[in-house]
Amino acid sequence: RTSREAGAPSTGELIALAYPDRIAKARGAPGSYLMANGREARIEPHDALAKSAYLAIGEIAGRAAGARIVAAAALDRDALERVAGDEIESVETVAWDARALAVRGRRLVRLGALTLSEATLPATGEAVAAELARGALADAFDRLPWAGAPASLSDRLRFLRAREGGEWPDVSDDALRADSAWLADFLAGKSALAEVTTDDLAAALRARVPPVLARRLESEAPTHYVAPTGNRFAIDYAGPNAPAVSLRVQEVFGETTHPAAAGGRAPLTLELLSPAHRPIQVTRDLPGFWKGAWREVRTEMRGRYPRHVWPEDPAAAAPTARAKPRGT
Repeated sequence: RTSREAGAPSTGELIALAYPDRIAKARGAPGSYLMANGREARIEPHDALAKSAYLAIGEIAGRAAGARIVAAAALDRDALERVAGDEIESVETVAWDARALAVRGRRLVRLGALTLSEATLPATGEAVAAELARGALADAFDRLPWAGAPASLSDRLRFLRAREGGEWPDVSDDALRADSAWLADFLAGKSALAEVTTDDLAAALRARVPPVLARRLESEAPTHYVAPTGNRFAIDYAGPNAPAVSLRVQEVFGETTHPAAAGGRAPLTLELLSPAHRPIQVTRDLPGFWKGAWREVRTEMRGRYPRHVWPEDPAAAAPTARAKPRGT
């Protein structure tokens, strides 16, 4: 190697000018390089050039990953930019980081297949919400905040679709994972899984329901059963006996027709409880229970819970959430 005149191009620059697609960057093990054209090539690790961050490769032998560098010269970053500056591009990207469960923004400086440098950027914009939705549904579906309103709405919609047919939207896990657009529209300004709320999920699920069905949803799959006492009890649409409600039997005194969902086509499974909240009867025919098995239940319950009312005709009795009414 000989010194060169000031301002004269180096050997590396000359080779790079002749073969710009063979500008290479060190990667992985010593002596391993990736070229701008995307091919890999190696030089013996003990060769002095193997310590260079960049090379301009003049000659290679072999093919694909087994290519061997036969002739090359070192190329520093300044020389690389002088030779290939017009081909270098700066690209801003956003990508899902599955380990951090967040979207990361990056600025990449590239020359062909080579990443010359990268820097972290704030993750903002519509692309971030889209990438967050895609990544969260693909890699962290079960870690989304489904509890509460989203789970309730999902269960109700699945119940109606299974019972009433395909006019109701498909909100199965597979369907929700298949297309992230439904969620992305509700994640504006967010970049991490931890920022997604139950309100976001509930609103996104609700938006999948056409307006004409949204009006029917509350009447055909209400969230709660209102007992004769006026108290509200959550309806379970996911369990094996769905739709089902658990409540103390005194709450339904005076109920003469059996409550139902799906426009009266799906009787609620009533788990009737004792004052101690232990099951005493499960029925889908409350009037039939009043006329039949109630007599035996009443006899047993009067002995166990004498402070509570156990009328002979519960269909005509006043409902209560208390023990015996005051003054009795």
